[in-house]
Amino acid sequence: MRFKRRISLGFVVLLALGLVTPALTASGDSIPVAEPFVGKTLVDGLKAPWSLIWGPDGQLWLTERQGKTVVSVNPKNGQKTTLLEIPEVNVGPQHEGLLGLALAPDFATSGLVYLNYTYLDGQIEKHKIARYKYDPASKKLVEPKDVLTGIPAGVDHQGGRLVFGPDGALYLSKGELGHNQGGNRCKRNDAQRLPTAKEVAAKDYSAYVGKVLRLTPEGEIPADNPVINGVKSHVFTVGHRNPQGLLFVGETLFEVEHGPSTDDELNVLVSGGNYGWPYIAGYRDDQAYAFINWSAVKDCAKVDPGAYLPVNQPKVLETSRKAKDFKEPIRTFYTMPTNYNFQDSKFGALAYLGWATIAPSSLDYYPPDGPIKAWRNSIIISSLKNGALYRVPLSGDQKQAQGDLIKYFPTANRYRQVLISQDGRAIYVITDNAGNGLDEAGLPNQTMKNPGSLLVFEYKGQ
Repeated sequence: MRFKRRISLGFVVLLALGLVTPALTASGDSIPVAEPFVGKTLVDGLKAPWSLIWGPDGQLWLTERQGKTVVSVNPKNGQKTTLLEIPEVNVGPQHEGLLGLALAPDFATSGLVYLNYTYLDGQIEKHKIARYKYDPASKKLVEPKDVLTGIPAGVDHQGGRLVFGPDGALYLSKGELGHNQGGNRCKRNDAQRLPTAKEVAAKDYSAYVGKVLRLTPEGEIPADNPVINGVKSHVFTVGHRNPQGLLFVGETLFEVEHGPSTDDELNVLVSGGNYGWPYIAGYRDDQAYAFINWSAVKDCAKVDPGAYLPVNQPKVLETSRKAKDFKEPIRTFYTMPTNYNFQDSKFGALAYLGWATIAPSSLDYYPPDGPIKAWRNSIIISSLKNGALYRVPLSGDQKQAQGDLIKYFPTANRYRQVLISQDGRAIYVITDNAGNGLDEAGLPNQTMKNPGSLLVFEYKGQ
C-alpha cells in the first residue's frame, strides 16, 4: 500500500531563495530576491494575462483574458507586439474570456495556432476552440477556423488549459462551472455525468464539464479515445473541479486542479480515469470533505448553506463511492483532518484565504539536466492564492511525487502561469490584474503588487 502523508501548512519548507521585499509595478523595476536569483518586472499593463508559451524565434506568446488579444513579448527587452484581437470573446470578471493557447506540433511548417475562449451564442455563454495561422510577414494570426464549438460555459470554474500531446492529439481542461457551490449551489454538478451516444451524434456537448477533453487537430473524436459507460466521445477523463494546469512530461500527462476548501490536486491523467469530483476531493479518506447535493435541497435558493459542512444537510461520504476507475492524486495541497479550523478569525470575511489550499493555476517541468541542481526533475506549480511557486520533486520514473514541498518567490500577487526558459535559467510568471490573495506576511491582500505583469526570476548561479 502506498504511504499517504497528511501534510499541514506548517510543514511546508520555505526557502530563503523565495523571500522578497515589496515589488514595484513599473516595467523594468527589480524584484529583490535572495541570491543566486535576480527578479524583475519584464512587462506591465497587461489585461489579465492568462496563458504563456514559447512562440517562434524565441519570443514569449501570451493571451490576455480581458484584453481579448494574443501578444508576443521579446524576453530580452519586454517589447510587445499584438498578434490578434478577437472581438467575439465574451469577458467576465474572473473565469471568462480568452484562455488557453497552444502551437500545433508541426507549427514550423503549418504555422497553426490553437486558442480557446468563451463567447455568446445568442444569450447563452459557451466555450470554443478555434484555430489560426501565423503569418510571419505581418506578425499576425490570420485565417480563423472553429475547431470545436458549443462547449458549456459559465461564470465560474471554466478550466481552459490547452496542450498538444506527443500523440498529436489536442487536450482541453474543462471545469464544472462551479455548480453546487456558492451562488451556483442550486445548479446540478455534472462532473460525473457522461455523454450519451445520442448526445454525441447530435453534437450536444452539455456533459462536457468537469472533464479533460481529447480531440484531433480538426476537432473530431480520436479513434483511440476511451469508451466510457459504453460511449466514445471527446471525453478523456472524468470528475474534475477546476483544472487549470495541463503538462506533458514525455508521455505522462500531469494536471493540477483546485479543491474545495482542502485537497488541491496534482494528478497523473490516464485514459478513461475518474478523478472523483464532486464525490471525492483528494484521497478517498472521509477527511474534511463530504458531498452535499445542494441542487436536490428543497427551496435550495432560500436555504442558507451556513458554515463548512453544515450538520443539517445529508452528506455523501467519500468512502461510499466505489468507482473502480477512481484515480487518486499523486499529491494534495493539503489533506487536512475534519477538525481543521476553516474559520480563522484573522482572515475575516475572506475566510477561504485561510483554507489549506494554494489554488494551483499552472505547472511546468524542470528537466534533469537543468543548471539549477536543486530543481532538477521537478514539477513547478504556480499559486493564485499565495502568489508563489511550489516545487514538487518527482521520482526517477517521473510518475510519483516525492520529498518535501518547496516554496519560491512569494509576492503579493496572484500567479497565473509559470514558464521555464529553454536554457533553464529564467522562470517567467504572469500575474492577475486583481483578486484576493495573501501578502508576504500571509495576511489577506486585495491589492496586487504587480497587477497584469510578466515577471522574470533569473538564476545567476554556476
